[in-house]
Amino acid sequence: MTAEPTTRVISANANAIAQAAHCLAAGGLVAFPTETVYGLGADATDATAIARLYAAKGRPAFNPLIAHVADSTAARALAVFDAAAERLAAAFWPGPLTLVLRKRSDCPVAELATAGLDTIAVRAPDHPIAREILRAFGKPIVAPSANRSGHVSPTTAAHVLADLRGRIDLIVDGGPTPVGVESTIVACLEGRALLLRPGGLPRADIERVLGSPLAVAPIPPGSEADVPLAPGMLASHYAPKARLRLDAANVQAGEALLAFGPMPPANAERATRVLNLSTGGDLVEAAANLFSHLRALDGAGAAVIAVMPVPHEGLGEAINDRLARAAAPRD
Repeated sequence: MTAEPTTRVISANANAIAQAAHCLAAGGLVAFPTETVYGLGADATDATAIARLYAAKGRPAFNPLIAHVADSTAARALAVFDAAAERLAAAFWPGPLTLVLRKRSDCPVAELATAGLDTIAVRAPDHPIAREILRAFGKPIVAPSANRSGHVSPTTAAHVLADLRGRIDLIVDGGPTPVGVESTIVACLEGRALLLRPGGLPRADIERVLGSPLAVAPIPPGSEADVPLAPGMLASHYAPKARLRLDAANVQAGEALLAFGPMPPANAERATRVLNLSTGGDLVEAAANLFSHLRALDGAGAAVIAVMPVPHEGLGEAINDRLARAAAPRD
């Protein structure tokens, strides 16, 4: 796939479903209708494709993305369901309900999609085109709304094209979406259910199934209204045990090194272990490697990880945001 693809728009039919699945398998970005709004799909197991998705949307930070699946069976391969989640999935899937659950230890979804958290947001959409694409592709698809970040969510293929022409590969036109607002997000964690975002499924319907009132999680200051997070997690995206030393121009004895670009810093040979986000200085590649490289360096046992400077333009803004959060003082 090219960095700036020509965006094709095709009417929904069997051939379009096959083309969408092929494009996703090749690391492409495909917009398609769900019952709520049009989603911008990427292979949820492909960190590079997900980095391209962030770049296409212009998202300001690596907020967790919702993994769309064909059914509850597929969801259980990604997440751990408690009793409340089982009841809600049985009652409302497929449908406009997203569940935030604990990630399975063998979850195949890329860490970039979950922002390094041990939770994952999943839903089974109730739209024939979305369901057919998911079945044809055979893997989970991350699919935030198919619009530039901060713009109005799209409910037609024309809305998607107006926002993302030349930034994505394919749009499957299935007509207007029936619900028109995003899914309701409920976290089922620590033995309780919390409403994280109101949406296309009324709270009263959820409370009827649970048999009790649904607590509402406060939105942390500065967060986006559509961030599918458990409460209080906005500032606690994955942070390593090791301390991060940002904008490092050298490596001190005993430090691990998170490098960027072709030129190593001074005394790089002192590093206990070195991983490079992108030797060629490619910010998409760097974003794709960010969380996995942090985990690997943390696992090497160094007390400090020296981090080379990363440019702030494009995806570099989000990379630096995540690094700053990971480096923030912790109690």
